[in-house]
Amino acid sequence: MHILVLGGTTEARRLAGLLVDTLPAATRVTSSLAGRVASPRLPPGEVRVGGFGGAEGLAAWLRAHEVDALIDATHPFAGTISFSAAAAAAEAHVPLLALRRPGWTPGEGDRWHPVGSLAEAARTLPALGERVFLTTGRMGLGAFAGLDEQWFLMRSVDAPQAPHPPRMEVLLERGPFTLEGERELLRRHRIDVLVTKDSGGAATAPKLAAARAAGIPVVVVRRPPVPEGVPVADTPEAALAWLRRRLGDGRPADL
Repeated sequence: MHILVLGGTTEARRLAGLLVDTLPAATRVTSSLAGRVASPRLPPGEVRVGGFGGAEGLAAWLRAHEVDALIDATHPFAGTISFSAAAAAAEAHVPLLALRRPGWTPGEGDRWHPVGSLAEAARTLPALGERVFLTTGRMGLGAFAGLDEQWFLMRSVDAPQAPHPPRMEVLLERGPFTLEGERELLRRHRIDVLVTKDSGGAATAPKLAAARAAGIPVVVVRRPPVPEGVPVADTPEAALAWLRRRLGDGRPADL
């Protein structure tokens, strides 16, 4: 049996570990990483790095490597690969599951401004603040490149490339982060607005609590939808249960 996990997330690494530890020893578990992070944390099992060449290339890979199930455990905002995975799975007749950690929800005292894209987030910023904590990752910084009146503190794992905002300081860090650390960061840099994607998960959630405590607004980019018809699990354990049911009786699992 061969399971392909489209990974790169904490949940993908946890799932790969579960599969390696709990499935029969003869099971082949392959995690595919996009290769956008210079020094990724490698999951258990086999690992491949790089793209497939779109949906057609992924479908060919699924057939050539006799993949029995495909699990899309990519980042909630990695929309292109998710739709390629759906098309490839349908073409190769391989069952597909999306593993997505739940998104964040605002609580009492939060000043959230939901937007549909990075471009909309950039348009929203001038009315909200001048010192911006930008935590949307190094991809897509061009959306903020035209804002020359705002100062940005940009945090990511790897250094960004142009285009990016003209007034920007880069903070190279990898989560998880603490509430105390995030509150000190906001204070030290005099941040008055936070921009984030609705990535979900606990590793980077303390920034939201810190913003709530500081009373500053948060621009939240809504996550794209999962391709229609693809079942969704919200934890690695639920994904493992789906896999056992799906490959155990050959019928779609009821999540």
